[in-house]
Amino acid sequence: MSEIKISEVSTRRDRDAFIKFQWRIYANDPVWVPPLIIERKTFLDRKRHPFYRHGDAALFLARQNGEIVGRIMASDDPNYNSLHQSNVGCFGLFECIDDRNVAAALFGAAVNWLRKKGRTEMMGPIDYSTNYVCGLLIDGFQFAPTILTAHNPPYYRELIEGCGFTKAKDWYAWWFADPAKAVTHLRRFAERVRRRWPVTIRSANLKNIREESRRLRQIYNQAWEKNWGFVPFTEAEFEFMTREMKPLLMPEFAWIAEMGNEPIGFTLCLPDINVALRHLNGRLTRFGFPIGLIKLLFYKRRIRKGRLIALGVIEKYRRAGVAEMLVLRVMEETMIKRGITGELSMTLEDNFMINRFLEAIGATKYKTYRIFKRILAE
Repeated sequence: MSEIKISEVSTRRDRDAFIKFQWRIYANDPVWVPPLIIERKTFLDRKRHPFYRHGDAALFLARQNGEIVGRIMASDDPNYNSLHQSNVGCFGLFECIDDRNVAAALFGAAVNWLRKKGRTEMMGPIDYSTNYVCGLLIDGFQFAPTILTAHNPPYYRELIEGCGFTKAKDWYAWWFADPAKAVTHLRRFAERVRRRWPVTIRSANLKNIREESRRLRQIYNQAWEKNWGFVPFTEAEFEFMTREMKPLLMPEFAWIAEMGNEPIGFTLCLPDINVALRHLNGRLTRFGFPIGLIKLLFYKRRIRKGRLIALGVIEKYRRAGVAEMLVLRVMEETMIKRGITGELSMTLEDNFMINRFLEAIGATKYKTYRIFKRILAE
């Protein structure tokens, strides 16, 4: 058996190879969506991505006979450890051929890097933090990934568990095939709630995106603060994500709940741009011409699929029906009027309140993602 060599990515050439390795793994996967290469370069750019203002990360490649056979990222977020009083690092962006030895070598590199940071435990897959793409798909492989969700071969679970990892937490994705049933149920509930709570639901003001972004970050960091794996968005991170999402945002896809002048909840939907990206093979230009961009604009107008990416209500108002009113507005204005079906994700397995609510209004749990953990033995 030939030797497996691990090297840390330090050149632009290796970074590009790190990104493009996915094309080998998913060559025969009919539902995989190639990422935009230009977006991946920005995500991994230490000078541009705001995660590196407070955290650190390293990329590693595995080679065998001179050929790339795997990749992994190790990341360290002091903000997370400070908040949770923990000593955890993360692995993410894991891709590997179906070979236990290659996987073990990749995790060995990540473990060594995290030990040098003084960490004693590793979780993942988590790309920087749970505010970004995270989780290993363990159920629902036949369905295409929606925007900002993970997809991977089924054998990754066996590779990860074979390298000493155990389950930390599961997350669910839910599918809304028919919003009409949910709307009938929610309208009756909303009428009863409105008599007791003077809550206002309004669409986001995208003409003043900076101010709205500030409100959403304020709600997010309060509403999610007790969730497993939570780490607050820094101001720089939220501004970065807002800029990334701005071309996709539409007023009827983002709703804010207010009590008087106080923002108390929000929901954010995105059109599933993956429907368009799967036709581009990662590129916006070909031979110097914007062929991919033209295709993107063409398919974007025809997207009838979305993802409800965030639904959060400040704790003191969670029994005031605010979440239900927000979901109702999404169903009426986003799904029914625009003819959109879609996904709500991700919810924690032990968030019984939201999971029971989603089941009650007709959503179907159709994917499961898992975060794994491992103690870093000396």
